[in-house]
Amino acid sequence: MLMDLEGPELEAASGGAPRHLVVLLHGLGADGNDLIALAPHLAHALPEAHFISPNAPFPCDMAPYGRQWFSLQDRDPHVMLSGLRMAAPVLDAFLDKQMARFALPPAAVALVGFSQGTMMSLYVAPRRTSALAAVVGFSGAMLGGDALATEARSKPPVLLVHGDADPVVPVQATPAAGGALQEVGFSVETLICPGVEHTIDPAGLTRALEFLPKHLV
Repeated sequence: MLMDLEGPELEAASGGAPRHLVVLLHGLGADGNDLIALAPHLAHALPEAHFISPNAPFPCDMAPYGRQWFSLQDRDPHVMLSGLRMAAPVLDAFLDKQMARFALPPAAVALVGFSQGTMMSLYVAPRRTSALAAVVGFSGAMLGGDALATEARSKPPVLLVHGDADPVVPVQATPAAGGALQEVGFSVETLICPGVEHTIDPAGLTRALEFLPKHLV
């Protein structure tokens, strides 16, 4: 049985029915309250967007608090990919439910992930039948990239942002992900932020503010 995700939300700044949906996916050991803090900033550029930041389905197994999409205790790529594949249907079901809730098509929906949330975004979005509007991934990596040629069913545009001083997820993960996506025909933009650690800095947020409105139209 799939888990029913929930988390904090921010209604469209326009005050009307939303024309867009932005789903914010947090990282390991955080929860939905972490990334919903981005919503007021993004709302300036997307006044007709509804924002929701679901709590990941599982308690974090590496801390006494927070949530996780899948365990990272074992960093073997095959083990991590197995956990990601188990979590993917939970996120897929959540996206379907939210699109039905707001009567919005996939082309009106964007994913914005941070760290493990980026891993989820880069796995789930390409494997959906109909393309989402866009994917923005901060400080993350891609698992299962070698299977994209056979598993990708849609190709939303992607923006990847990473700090070159990230001590948690090496910055090399972003060009690796971007290259794998471009190799199979995705449109990819990347931004490497000098001196930035495992966080979202003003330059990265500004780039997302430029990228998302181009694709959520």
